[in-house]
Amino acid sequence: MQALSPDQARAFLDTSRGDRLEALYLVAITTGLRQGELLGLRWSDIDLEAGKLAVRRALMAGSVGSRGGAVFDAPKNNKSRTVKLTSSAVEALKRHKVAQNAERLKLGSLWEDHGLVFPNRVGKPMDHNNLYKRDFKKMLKRAGLPLTFRFHDLRHTCATLLLSRNVHMKVVQEMLGHATISQTMDTYSHVLPTMQNAATEAMESALS
Repeated sequence: MQALSPDQARAFLDTSRGDRLEALYLVAITTGLRQGELLGLRWSDIDLEAGKLAVRRALMAGSVGSRGGAVFDAPKNNKSRTVKLTSSAVEALKRHKVAQNAERLKLGSLWEDHGLVFPNRVGKPMDHNNLYKRDFKKMLKRAGLPLTFRFHDLRHTCATLLLSRNVHMKVVQEMLGHATISQTMDTYSHVLPTMQNAATEAMESALS
C-alpha cells in the first residue's frame, strides 16, 4: 500500500487539469471510492446541487469485453453509501458533464449511452486495465511521480490525508465503505502515531 504525499497529490491533480479524466482523478482522491465504484457511477447517482454522490454499484474488473459483457455488482460488503463532494469535485464534474455531452453529440449514433459518469470514449463501460495502462500511468509520468503507484493508491491517499488531519476514524470508515471501523484502523494504523501526537498536543492545550 502506498499513498501520495500532499505535495505529490497536488502535483498529480495539477497535471491532470484539463485532461479528459480530470474529474475521475479528483473524485478518486477526494472521496476514496474504489476503482470499480468510480467506473460504475451513473449521472443519476450524483446530485451536483446538493454536492453528493451515492455509491450503488461497482463495475467488476475483467468483465468489460468478456463474452457476457460488462458486469455491475453491489459495492464491496454490500455497503451502499452516500459521500459528500468537495466544491472542487463538484465543479470538475460539471465541466466533465459538458465535455461528455459534446463527445456524445460529435459521435452521434456511435455513442452507446449507459448513463455512466466515466465511460470510455464511445460511452461504454471503461476497462480497468485500459484506464490504468493508457491513462493513469501516463499521468503519473507527466507529473514526475513513481510508476509504482497503483490506481487503488488514490483511495489510500484519500484516507491517509483525512486521518493525518484528524478527521474522525468513523467518518473515514463510512466514506471508504469499510465493513467495520476496526478494518479502517488496521489498514491505516501507520497514521495513528500522527493522530496520537495531535491528541497529546490537544490535551496539553486543554490543561494549560
